[in-house]
Amino acid sequence: MRRGSVKLNWDCQATFVSRPNRFLARAVIDGMEDKGPQDVHVHDPGRLKEVLVPGTRLLVKKAVGEQRKTGWDLIAGRVDGQWVLVNSSLHRHISQALLQDPGLSPFGKAMELKPEVRVGRSRLDYRMIDDRGRELYIEVKGCSLTIDKVALFPDAPTERGSRHLEELMDIVEHGHRAGILILVVGPHPECFSPNFRMDPLFSATFMEALGAGVEAHPICYRIEGDEIRYIGPIPLCMDPPDQR
Repeated sequence: MRRGSVKLNWDCQATFVSRPNRFLARAVIDGMEDKGPQDVHVHDPGRLKEVLVPGTRLLVKKAVGEQRKTGWDLIAGRVDGQWVLVNSSLHRHISQALLQDPGLSPFGKAMELKPEVRVGRSRLDYRMIDDRGRELYIEVKGCSLTIDKVALFPDAPTERGSRHLEELMDIVEHGHRAGILILVVGPHPECFSPNFRMDPLFSATFMEALGAGVEAHPICYRIEGDEIRYIGPIPLCMDPPDQR
């Protein structure tokens, strides 16, 4: 397996039919067409309207657990010939593989890495101690939307995302490092931008955070077979907002 990559577990392909609510999709599983559309859990808070279009091909995994109301988990959807990850539960595995590799991590060598830390009003994804003994707090975001070779986040308004950025700015103000790690798993974009049209508040806060010293690192990945393959960092788009 390529350095920085992680294994992707999925069981079947399927065809998307509908999304009755935020957490539920209906899809016809390959080899089970006679049973009609099946319930598939959607583990992603985004709207995903560019991904979950009727007829879109999906990667799904058989659900495990007696308490489950759905028989399948959604893993990815096919867009422009590439699989787009739409399962935020996998962000932890991807980000840990990256952050624990000092040769790939955009934040440098991690002497200590603790997940799920409470900071102010929020729970951030990681607290890291770098090789100079400095504290670094990291929030991870998954980006599933790419338009005209620009990766865009978010694809739906996110007050929580804006609050996370405010917490990161406060951390920098108190003398620590803070960063946002953006995982782009899908068609390879040329750069990343906050989605000004979808969420002006998040986008303005993102730009303010950059100015305050919060580190932002978009990293591109691609799904190939049973692997989420590390491709590498992409730059931030610094064009005027009215161009996006």
